[in-house]
Amino acid sequence: MIPAGIISADGHVCEPADCYVDHIDPKYRDDAPRIVRQGDGTDAFIVPGMKRPVPLGFIDGAGFGPRERLERAKTMTFSDVRLAAYRGAERVPYMDQDGIAAELIYASVGMGICMHRDPGYKDACMWAYNRWLAEMCADAPDRIFGMAQTAVLSVDAAIADFQQAKDMGFVGMMMPGDPIHEDYDHTDYDALWECASDLGLPICFHILTSRAGSMHAETRGHPMNNFLGIIRAIQDVVGLMVLGGVFERHPNLKLVVAESDAGWLPHYMYRMDHAARMNAEGGIVKGLSKLPSQYIRSNVYATFQDDLTAYHTFNLFPYEHLLWASDFPHTDSTWPKSRQLIAEQASHLTEEQHQAIFRDNTAKLFNLPAGDRSWRMEATTAVA
Repeated sequence: MIPAGIISADGHVCEPADCYVDHIDPKYRDDAPRIVRQGDGTDAFIVPGMKRPVPLGFIDGAGFGPRERLERAKTMTFSDVRLAAYRGAERVPYMDQDGIAAELIYASVGMGICMHRDPGYKDACMWAYNRWLAEMCADAPDRIFGMAQTAVLSVDAAIADFQQAKDMGFVGMMMPGDPIHEDYDHTDYDALWECASDLGLPICFHILTSRAGSMHAETRGHPMNNFLGIIRAIQDVVGLMVLGGVFERHPNLKLVVAESDAGWLPHYMYRMDHAARMNAEGGIVKGLSKLPSQYIRSNVYATFQDDLTAYHTFNLFPYEHLLWASDFPHTDSTWPKSRQLIAEQASHLTEEQHQAIFRDNTAKLFNLPAGDRSWRMEATTAVA
């Protein structure tokens, strides 16, 4: 049973050196993603077929200010990565310090692998990661819960992946933003969405898992403009699934948009309804029986960590679909000041709303053993 405290709907790992090399299909072992010392003395993940190394400072940067994080990244090797980033038992004290009772774990290097253009290689890497992640979660089985990855090689292959993920104890499926075959609203995928619904596994689309929304997409003006635009690819997924009739055909399918914030959803719903009313009598688009916004209200959930606007739109987007997250150990994480930020941004919420957003919504959606315990955890001693 998960102890009292917050449940974070989006945490990450820094995959260790042996994650892929030791767990991948032997056919791919010589080309498995691995940590390689760079010319400047830092370590980075190298993934054959991907142009750029993945620097460790981007993955394990929680709790450091911009200047300190930059200086650390200039000399960072894997020995500098905190054990909490890749070992279950060592993660628990960091969670306790932040009031976090449990976390859902997403990949980090695996986010980039979602965009790999070799389907077979991508599939091998993702299953290597899944095998490793299952071991990590087993180190703290009542505190950390894994999100599996699938390459969606085909509908039948993905159905097998979903079933195996369920059998391995994973609670959701991290999906590539760019499918190999057709697009996700195509009726070929109906059997997969029915499988996900039957298994109770939400499908989760995380930022930085599609080429259109990558950190290296072309940006107008200041480079920071890229950060502001990466949620656009997530919005496309929501529009695709809603207007393509996926939720009409599969009303029990649950879609999670991860780390793309939530404050934009009310306006997105309003604009989608506006477009529908301009193009269809009464706003009922062909293939749908309701306004687009109604499908978002019933089927779409959003994780966020620092989004003040998310707490002020409950009359437009249901707070029961808001999933708070800490994003540890990434640079955008609120650790170790999550409770302080929550107090600053959400003090106007009722206790019922606090309980829902910071614990019960995530527990219910992902079928976690949370019981009826409070979202509040007593303060604990800081980790070294």
